[in-house]
Amino acid sequence: MNPAVKLALRAARAIVVPYRRFEFLASLGLYDSLSDEEFIRRMYKSFMGREIDLDNPKTLCEKLNWLKLHDRRPEYTLMADKYAVKSYVAERIGAEHVVPLLGVWDSFDEIDFDALPEQFVLKCTHDSGGVAVCRDKSTFDRKLARKILEKSLARNYSLLYREWAYKNVPRRIIAEQYIPTLGRSDSVEFKITCLNGIAKLNTICRGPAHTFAWKRTNDHYDRDMKRLKFYVAYKNPEPPEKIPPQMHEIMTMSEKLSAGIPYVRVDWYISEGRIYFGEFTFYTWGGFMRFNPPEWDEILGSWLELPAKV
Repeated sequence: MNPAVKLALRAARAIVVPYRRFEFLASLGLYDSLSDEEFIRRMYKSFMGREIDLDNPKTLCEKLNWLKLHDRRPEYTLMADKYAVKSYVAERIGAEHVVPLLGVWDSFDEIDFDALPEQFVLKCTHDSGGVAVCRDKSTFDRKLARKILEKSLARNYSLLYREWAYKNVPRRIIAEQYIPTLGRSDSVEFKITCLNGIAKLNTICRGPAHTFAWKRTNDHYDRDMKRLKFYVAYKNPEPPEKIPPQMHEIMTMSEKLSAGIPYVRVDWYISEGRIYFGEFTFYTWGGFMRFNPPEWDEILGSWLELPAKV
């Protein structure tokens, strides 16, 4: 979609939808001067239509936003860094589960395209969505890739939803091996939400990431792989997704990587039979989710035990 058209559509939604208006203005930097707590309180009220209870949080969204303010361990910065996390994961579960790194640079101008293979993926290390995919070097649009990546490098991603884990991640560009099974309409990801180190919620996602609601489905299962009928934006598929034979291994590795952490989602995908780590997500949907049915916000919140406030 043309960037100007995309911006116009976002502005139009912002006129009629209160939380979209807040989100849009936040993306323009109008709320950058607010403290994290004040920002969270305002955005939550705009998004949920009620005040957030940060003194006695009960719902999952309330607890995720509480964690933004009160659970700020230095290792989260490393885990959120798409470059540094590769070594972190390789040391704990093995390098065979890490997508091979092709290079890392501080700026777009430093990239040595001649040294890269015919297919590769460029990513910013500090955000979500700063990605340029090359499927064929002869037709790769470098100007567009520069625009995408430099825009991401200039952005303080943590300010969008006050996701603390991303605040101090060094802003760099990495190149990774191209995985052909990703980014397609039938791509499948496995998102394992670990609460207090236990894989409690397992989500099978079909369709490209960060896309329109009608182009993707999310199928949720509990620890025993019993299907849970709720959704946030992306609806449940019919028939249900098939559970892969590697699911137990994926859950086991997720628990190993999440040990000692109150809440983290560990994302995976499978390509040619091999399980690859995707990324850690500390605040799913930025901590702002509208569940359908709405009671699932409190049900999932009851599964999460918060650490002592420091």
